[in-house]
Amino acid sequence: MTPFVTECIASHPIFSVSLDGSSLVGSSSSKTVGPQDALAKFERLGRAKRRTTSRKASSSLKLSLGRLDRRIISAEFNGGHISSDGGVMLLAQVDEHFGISAKVATCFSDKRHPSYVEHSIDTLVKQRVYGIAQGYEDLNDHEQLRHDPLFGVALGRVESHHQRCAPLAGKSTLNRLEKSHRRDDSDRVDERYIKTEVDPNALENVFIDLFIANTPSPPEVLILDMDVTDDRTHGNQEQAGYNAHYKSTCYTPLYIFCGREMLVSRLRPANVDPAAGALEELQRVIPQLRQQWPDVMIMVRGDSAYARDEIMSWCEAQPKVEFVLAMGTNSRLVSMAQRFEDYAKADYLAARAAAKAALLATMKPEELTDEHLDALVPPQVQYGCFPYETLNSWSRQRRIVCKITYGPNGAHRHFVVTSWHSKQYSSKALHQKQYCPRGEMENRIKEQQLDLFSDRTSNHYFDDNQLRLWFHSLAYVLLNRLRDALQHTPLANAQVGTIRSKLLKVGTLIRVSVRRIHLAMHSAFAYQDLFALVHQRLSQMTLPSG
Repeated sequence: MTPFVTECIASHPIFSVSLDGSSLVGSSSSKTVGPQDALAKFERLGRAKRRTTSRKASSSLKLSLGRLDRRIISAEFNGGHISSDGGVMLLAQVDEHFGISAKVATCFSDKRHPSYVEHSIDTLVKQRVYGIAQGYEDLNDHEQLRHDPLFGVALGRVESHHQRCAPLAGKSTLNRLEKSHRRDDSDRVDERYIKTEVDPNALENVFIDLFIANTPSPPEVLILDMDVTDDRTHGNQEQAGYNAHYKSTCYTPLYIFCGREMLVSRLRPANVDPAAGALEELQRVIPQLRQQWPDVMIMVRGDSAYARDEIMSWCEAQPKVEFVLAMGTNSRLVSMAQRFEDYAKADYLAARAAAKAALLATMKPEELTDEHLDALVPPQVQYGCFPYETLNSWSRQRRIVCKITYGPNGAHRHFVVTSWHSKQYSSKALHQKQYCPRGEMENRIKEQQLDLFSDRTSNHYFDDNQLRLWFHSLAYVLLNRLRDALQHTPLANAQVGTIRSKLLKVGTLIRVSVRRIHLAMHSAFAYQDLFALVHQRLSQMTLPSG
């Protein structure tokens, strides 16, 4: 505090002191009070005033909600320790069983002075991930959540170790945690304020380690789905740019899933090649999977953005690694698939003629229009394959599978390039059973963005946003582990947003005493039996192999 402020406070009439410590004229007390005593008294009065103001604001916030018959309906925020997040205890149970937060915490180095640390890295990671899983994606939400006793119970911190601190971390502390990721070529933050640092390589590998640990028996086939989505930005974020495909200013994160399991979430600028980083991630992920399961067959699947010679050549050089990738249509492919298009067209015209003849038996010719036939006759489909090599960009010839759909609007063509031989999969089987199921990955990305708000990359620095994306991805992993405990229940295939709204959002009254913590959950909760079943299953789960 500056000398000027000290003088102003110490000379305030309420203290009746002078700067030299002697009593002022008219003072009712003969005791000498120094400037430091005056400052201490000022601070105590300020704290008391803030507490009084807070209590008055809380007690005065009364809501009138109308009437029901003769009764007045009113509401106040004075119910005590009540939370709407009773299901966070299930998340804590899942986290403790699989050690997700503990593994993530080991990726951080903490350079804070131990005597000044109130919130450990493990607690901060849990608070951030649990908050996202419960629907609190903004750091500002934790300014109130830090006082939530139920979150405190889930994190193991009901009381603060310091009288001036809340039991849990506030937005500023969590914001400093999100600034732990810094590459050598990025803008540096002042290390006086950011005392934590994350090892990005170790954190990336946590996703693979968790997947391996949750897969006790060697799988026969692992299918790696790659895709990119848009993450729109609305400020001056570092490395944000305009993307013509998505027609917005955004980031373009790359995801790799194996079924429901997330293996990669890599934030990328918008102005990069659509396949940028995909090969590097495959070269990182596949060797780790191969080390764990030497004999497993791995198939790489993606859209036409990944039909690049370097990706396909690397997969072809690896043992037991195959690929199925979409191909963009061009004139050479259309010409080479013409005979399959002719077959589909002939089948459609024959079906159309047969339908017309059948309808004319019961209708007048003038009553039957082309629109009727367009609606009644289904499109005809033909599958085929042929060898193909680009003029310049490919290093070798590869198998192309085509699907030709011929309908009232003409031919629709779709091409797939694959390393599978025709003896292993026919054209129809490969397209239907090996390529088309990749659309399920779109649901995983929707969960990540719509239910877990992974597009809230609103930090200025790119690396901060990457670490934030990892936190959102960890929330997905946590909820996906909870979904594993929902097998053979109505929520077995539910999206994570549905699981949160139906299972995790439970009104709960918290009573804390010296000897026990009692959670009184909503008596009319619609999923009481399911909640109890999940708790029982989590309690009986065997520890993961990792």
